[in-house]
Amino acid sequence: MSTRTIRVVAAVLERDGRYLITQRRASAVLPLLWEFPGGKVESGETDAEALKREVMHRLGAEIDCGKLISFVSHPYEHYVVDLFLYECTLKSAALEPRAVNAFKWVASSDFDQYPFTPADEASMNKLLGVG
Repeated sequence: MSTRTIRVVAAVLERDGRYLITQRRASAVLPLLWEFPGGKVESGETDAEALKREVMHRLGAEIDCGKLISFVSHPYEHYVVDLFLYECTLKSAALEPRAVNAFKWVASSDFDQYPFTPADEASMNKLLGVG
């Protein structure tokens, strides 16, 4: 039996030395864990298109998608997540939690105070050069 692989994209949005993280809803898979905003790439979509759609859906904000900064492949019990992290910039200042439980701007030194999803944790460790 082959394990299904899900391509996921996430935006690394930085402002004044802090990064935007979002908390998954209580009804989601991996409930109430934190992650970089993003989501699944749909069939026929580019990573940039998926990122723009997901950030608009989750936070009601437009972004510009920049370069790929990190990639991790993380096996979960029933599937593998290929997580691609992109450096992005917000085009609008206002954020509105639509399809997330909450969002916060957090310094990377405070990441350890938030329980992240395993794939995001692996990405962060790679970004920060630890782990």
